[in-house]
Amino acid sequence: MFELTKVDENRPLEFMSIRKWTNWLSAVLIVLSLATLMTNKLNWGLDFTGGTLIEVGFTEPADLAEIRSLLEAREYGDAVVQNFGSSRDVLVRIPPRGEADAESIGNNMFNLLRTELDENLDMRRVEFVGPNVGEELAEAGGLAMIVAIICILIYVSFRFEWRMALSAVAGLAQDIILVLGLFSILRLQVDLTILAALLAVIGYSLNDSIVVSDRIRENFRKLRKELPEAVINISLSQTLSRTLVTSLTTLMVLLTLLFFGGQMVQGFAIAMLTGVIVGTYSSIFLRSSLMLALGINRESLMPPEVEKEGEDQDPVM
Repeated sequence: MFELTKVDENRPLEFMSIRKWTNWLSAVLIVLSLATLMTNKLNWGLDFTGGTLIEVGFTEPADLAEIRSLLEAREYGDAVVQNFGSSRDVLVRIPPRGEADAESIGNNMFNLLRTELDENLDMRRVEFVGPNVGEELAEAGGLAMIVAIICILIYVSFRFEWRMALSAVAGLAQDIILVLGLFSILRLQVDLTILAALLAVIGYSLNDSIVVSDRIRENFRKLRKELPEAVINISLSQTLSRTLVTSLTTLMVLLTLLFFGGQMVQGFAIAMLTGVIVGTYSSIFLRSSLMLALGINRESLMPPEVEKEGEDQDPVM
């Protein structure tokens, strides 16, 4: 079983001894996330659904909780209220309201806030995002992730070997599915910042996959008498400190963003936090387990032999 001992080639951590349990865990989490995405679906933000965006400036620091309570009492409970820049600047996002246009919604919102909260309120801008634009953004975002994964598959296939490439892409797919599943379960809003976080998670996980895969390939060529499971255990043990240090330092930054960055970056921080944790788990367990299942071995990772010129000719006596 998994045992925390000193990491060296003679006593590596036995990661692959628990791969059956981690594979089951991955399968359960993926099925749960997909089921949630199909039943609960995602809470798309105004960037994708369309709606009205209103920016106003208060003369004093705005109380966001008070603004939300006021809007909820006036049948604007679905509005998103957040600071934009300073504590006096407030951004209000309102989903589509039937046939009402952006100008009338903006005027109503401005009059309400000016009458109830600040008579010197300053209207900065009113913008409307149509539903067609939102659909195009959603399609473009999904296409961007698909293209990124395909490019990664091609790149890793050329650099390493097809078993490693498939394992890396499977790990990336799991990371994205689990992040989206969490957002679906918690009903967190998905906007363009979340799309940026998903693409960042893909890049982060790919970097970790390349480091681990490179060490596995190197050890397969060096440790010729070891079984594939032992080689992978040794490789994971050797890269474990690097993986944990990278993950922990990244988590420290993301936790700072989550608690002190404000509502604007809260969703981004949650998506990245989940992606880093899941990506670290995938790089240690899922990808390596898939490599073993696909039959990776030393022969498949050896460089092709280059035939020397004249090697096939008989020696001259």
